[in-house]
Amino acid sequence: MESILLHAKKTCPFLHASSASSLRTLATPAHATQSMLLTQAKRCPVMGQAIQKRHQSTCTEKKFDYEAFYNEQLEKKHSDKSYRYFNNINRLAQKFPRAHTARSEDEVTVWCANDYLGMGRSPILSEAMKRTLDRYGAGAGGTRNIAGNTDLHLTLESELADLHHKENALVFSSCYVANDDTLSVLGSRLPNCVIFSDALNHASMIQGMRHSGAQKKVFRHNDMAHLEQLLQSVNPSVPKIIAFESVYSMCGSVAPIRSIVALAKKYNAITFLDEVHAVGMYGPRGAGVAEHLDFELNQTTPTMGNGGVLDDIDIITGTLGKAYGVVGGYIAGSAAFVDMVRSYGPGFIFTTSLPPVVISGALESIRHLKSSSAERQLQQRNTRALKGRLGALDIPVVPNPSHIVPVLVGDAAVAKMASDELLAEHSIYVQSINYPTVPVGHERLRITPTPGHTPAMMEHLVHSLESIWHRYGLKRVEDWKAEGGCAGVGVPDMPGVTPIWTEEQLKGETQDLQRMLN
Repeated sequence: MESILLHAKKTCPFLHASSASSLRTLATPAHATQSMLLTQAKRCPVMGQAIQKRHQSTCTEKKFDYEAFYNEQLEKKHSDKSYRYFNNINRLAQKFPRAHTARSEDEVTVWCANDYLGMGRSPILSEAMKRTLDRYGAGAGGTRNIAGNTDLHLTLESELADLHHKENALVFSSCYVANDDTLSVLGSRLPNCVIFSDALNHASMIQGMRHSGAQKKVFRHNDMAHLEQLLQSVNPSVPKIIAFESVYSMCGSVAPIRSIVALAKKYNAITFLDEVHAVGMYGPRGAGVAEHLDFELNQTTPTMGNGGVLDDIDIITGTLGKAYGVVGGYIAGSAAFVDMVRSYGPGFIFTTSLPPVVISGALESIRHLKSSSAERQLQQRNTRALKGRLGALDIPVVPNPSHIVPVLVGDAAVAKMASDELLAEHSIYVQSINYPTVPVGHERLRITPTPGHTPAMMEHLVHSLESIWHRYGLKRVEDWKAEGGCAGVGVPDMPGVTPIWTEEQLKGETQDLQRMLN
């Protein structure tokens, strides 16, 4: 060090006046974050500039490029064809199921909305909502705990509890939040809980399980033997939840609810049933598939304790944003269960409640569909007619017993191309469904007929799909069969599908509704 100092002292006045021992003392930090020597060096007109430039250079080297990161993540989506494109679709209340695109003069027919029954444009809802808006205003005023708990909210929850034969219900901002909150609260608070989840469960349920931190065991879709095998692997004393949906929205399959309930009883598990795509659509009062399974019983004795399988389901979740035509979600179950979620669920506690105007619309919709089956009957008839027309042309529809019409394409780019061409050349809006919503190679067009689709609209849709299939040589059922089948299409020895609604249950007068809609 002495030799270095001898050379440096010739050029630096500070070093020239300092001894080697004093410099050693200055270079050793005591309690400060940096040595006194570095502090003195920063004051030097020469060294100070050099240190500052070195610091700036170091910061530049370590600077993280956020925009580059964002673009990199987006490029991944583009590369695997999972990037989502949102079309500008503006549904017209007076022309349901018509809508306009970016230009109001460009009208299209919507064939993929989840407003399955067209209740979103019904005057039954809109008139009640207008009155509520005039009386209570636009917003909710806060969370349910802070100025957002109205008589309308409490009345709606009583109506939902009655619908599902349960002691109580709780309304959320969406069913995504309801599923996430409920499974998270249950899974985290039941000691050593294990959740058994169907392989095709919705992302909201998967997220709730993840947030719960509970152990999760996934059983193959609707495979009861696999579910029982997994149940047998868990100690009988351990709390267990079987989480599943009634109607799986991308393929239209339906859960074997009675079998799941039987396994739950056998292995002391509770059942968590998501009826999101079934409420309003099935059952004599629109409570969903669980109600529909005992149709005649629930038609004549629609009360809790009537002995139907609906009573055996522990937890039911549903939405107000599909068949009921507004927005929001809910859970229904025992009074103690609902109160626990109300008390512990952050998604419920810390979210502004739904505005009274929305609640009033939901209330009127549920009450109407409890007493009227005309909407769901006409929807089912249109679904059967469309499936029959496409089947006759060998256009591949994923076989299922529900109201969903998934047309198999099998390629992400081709599915998007078909969707774009339907919109641009045929004025038909059908969204393509790609990974991760469905597996790679199972890409499809998801079509949802409504009571408002006329025979002329259906004829135009069928003709347009046939022209696209013919022009691009897209695979038909026979082509999928030659390849061994895919997603239930062309699968050898595939058992036939029996619709949930029987012909007897579909008997009813729908002419008045048809005239009103058309």
